[in-house]
Amino acid sequence: MLLTAGAAVAEPPQAQAWIDVATYSGFGMPGGMAGTGGGSPLSMLGGMFGGGGQTNQFGHTQTGSAGRWVDVTLYARANPTLAEAIQTVPAGFLSPALKLQAPAAAPGQPPDPGDEGVVSEREPERPQGRLLMYWGCGSTVRPGQPKVLDMAHLSPADLKSFFVSRRATQRGAHSAAGRPVWPSREDTRMVPAEASLVGEHAFSGVGVPEGFRFQIPAAQDLMPPLQIQQVAQPDGATELSWSPLPTARAYFIAAMGSAGEGTQDAVFWTSSELPDTGFGLMDYQTNPAVDRWLKDKVLLPPASSRCSIPKGVFPAGERGGAMVRAIAYGSELNLAHPPRPADPKAPWQPVWAVKLRVKSQTGLVLGMDGRGMGGMGGANPAAEAGPAAPAASEPNATGKALNVLKGLFGR
Repeated sequence: MLLTAGAAVAEPPQAQAWIDVATYSGFGMPGGMAGTGGGSPLSMLGGMFGGGGQTNQFGHTQTGSAGRWVDVTLYARANPTLAEAIQTVPAGFLSPALKLQAPAAAPGQPPDPGDEGVVSEREPERPQGRLLMYWGCGSTVRPGQPKVLDMAHLSPADLKSFFVSRRATQRGAHSAAGRPVWPSREDTRMVPAEASLVGEHAFSGVGVPEGFRFQIPAAQDLMPPLQIQQVAQPDGATELSWSPLPTARAYFIAAMGSAGEGTQDAVFWTSSELPDTGFGLMDYQTNPAVDRWLKDKVLLPPASSRCSIPKGVFPAGERGGAMVRAIAYGSELNLAHPPRPADPKAPWQPVWAVKLRVKSQTGLVLGMDGRGMGGMGGANPAAEAGPAAPAASEPNATGKALNVLKGLFGR
């Protein structure tokens, strides 16, 4: 049993489903490693250079490959070795029903289904060079910026102080023994371009409680692609603009590049009004955390449609290699049957529970032909999303920043 605040007693559900929903456009930049809900900043670069492909495999909600992706995991307490299950879905999504299958082999023990803690990140290691951090939308750099971390003269306290990274990412869809997932070995169907999750869903399988049925509302449907345009302003700033997404709860933008020719220094900029590297924010976040960070002006409001990167953050000659990533957070949906009692001290024994997370992400290269990079990929996501990305081996702004990050995260 789990003890909650106020001495209330709540048992884990007899069955739990996790559903992750993601839309990627432009150059994909994942915020975490599939199945963990988190990862190092280096993983953000994994999908930029032609990664992915048009085959549907579990974990694509984290890979950054251009497209629309859905990952599902199911757990049944009465059958910890559950091998297969069925998820009936609305006809507007896929037909026939989804076939979930547990992985053939998964190392380690499956995580506790009742554990809703934030997934931890490992401590960074000492890098080489300098890191420069800027923050805030606007045409000019604000007083007191950049925040500088000199690797030659730093203490562990300096490193911890510099790498402020807000994060409230809980466990979502994951692969573990005895927990069937979709897409699966025998069901790799792609999510259709116009598919919708709205409507009734149900799970069935050996040990899965009868009546595991629930509705997904329009607010948690697949989000449209986040399409960002960039325009170099006469004053030297770069304006980023987009059409607000109907179901977005908030936005966040981050960029990474070089401090200029002849230096290995890395530069970071985010749209936050407070210092934050942005490493923890490029992933699903809980609704309360998003609302809190909106009040703190760490995130941009849902009606936002533009934000400028100030002049001088990235040297003019280096902007062609600086990479921008942006995320629109959808609203997380948490359902349970029976619902939690209004009295917080009343015992609660849910039969089933569902956690559904939604996001839309995109990536672009500053200064690349002055065009937006928000197009959705088709058979060849990297080709159809826009101009070809620079080769990973080129010594561009991102490559220089990456050299510093390799030292920082030991990759």
